[in-house]
Amino acid sequence: QVHLVESAGGVVQPGGSLRLSCSASGRASSMNTMAWFRQPPGKEREFVAAIRRGDGAKRYADAVKGRFAISRDNTKNTLHLQMNSLRPDDTAVYFCAAASSNWIVSAMPHQGGYESWGQGTQVTVSS
Repeated sequence: QVHLVESAGGVVQPGGSLRLSCSASGRASSMNTMAWFRQPPGKEREFVAAIRRGDGAKRYADAVKGRFAISRDNTKNTLHLQMNSLRPDDTAVYFCAAASSNWIVSAMPHQGGYESWGQGTQVTVSS
């Protein structure tokens, strides 16, 4: 397994931006696909974005497409999520996740495919 630690979230005004980072420690072979999920208040955890190690293939949830960007730095074992044009419905606890499998794009949103999870960080979008 991989130990994942998300950076601090925060409170952001609607329309603002925030960048989340996730530091990973462990075997590189356990981080082939990495992803961000989020859990809005009172709702189930949901997929946000994922990225594969080798070819950098990405997938985004429809709700964040065009506003969020996922990236990774394999030399530093770090995952990032740049969030722009934030809206109140982006308010959630954001989780970093890692999988040993190089998931095909269609499989990336499935939470069961990720073996390691961070503790989560709160992002609140409010005026």
